[in-house]
Amino acid sequence: MNPADLDFLQTLVQGRCGLSLRGDKGYFAESRLGGLARREGMASVEALLEQLRQGSDERLAAATAEALAVTDTAFFRDGPTFGRLKTDVLPALAGEAAERVVQVWCAGCSTGQEAYSLAMMAEEQSPPLRLEIVATDLSERVLEKAHSGLYTQFEVQRGLPIRLLLKYFEKAGEMWAITPRLRAAIRWRRLNLVEERRSRRQFDLILCRNVLSYFEPDLRERVLAQFLPGLAPGGYLVLGPAEPGPQGFEAMGDGVFRQQVQADRVVAA
Repeated sequence: MNPADLDFLQTLVQGRCGLSLRGDKGYFAESRLGGLARREGMASVEALLEQLRQGSDERLAAATAEALAVTDTAFFRDGPTFGRLKTDVLPALAGEAAERVVQVWCAGCSTGQEAYSLAMMAEEQSPPLRLEIVATDLSERVLEKAHSGLYTQFEVQRGLPIRLLLKYFEKAGEMWAITPRLRAAIRWRRLNLVEERRSRRQFDLILCRNVLSYFEPDLRERVLAQFLPGLAPGGYLVLGPAEPGPQGFEAMGDGVFRQQVQADRVVAA
């Protein structure tokens, strides 16, 4: 893919979903768009780009942005982060929310392994912690897979202990299906993080891991700022291990941050 094509795609996708294609991303973009071109019945990526340049196919432009979004994930990805959630965050939430359901938002959930991992971990608490998880992503395609709860042998072997596989999954032909109990704890929603958040709902725990690092710095800060009104006072924010947190948060390590609440501060809903 030549530099002019990559510049065109950069402008297209950054405005739609914040994704940065700067650097040596030509091979990545071409490999991702090759599959989209075939699904659209086009002869090549060049034909796809020609159609996009006409600027009249909104559906195709949206599909292009989704195809270029990074969706790699795994069960219990980043073990130290999930260790911190298990030993520090979930027990603290259990003590603070003993009489209610803990509200969780998984932003950029991809194909669902993160949300299901958290649901399994909550079930393993003693006593089990009741979670209501809202999991969002830009891509309808990955959300459909997440909602199905069906994973290949390769996918369940990536980070999922055999004990949890046998406890929370059932064999479904050549696939593994998550149990209905865990599926019922999660609501899947399409959401573009670069668009203004209008909901007044607040969450005890927000996860947005390994997503913001693909944004340009100014957009990263703007998206991060939009999380803050959605976080309950004293709530937890979990980012990728190498992603810096916002000001006013206590860094607990491994990408986990807790909001510091001052006595004279009112946190907006």
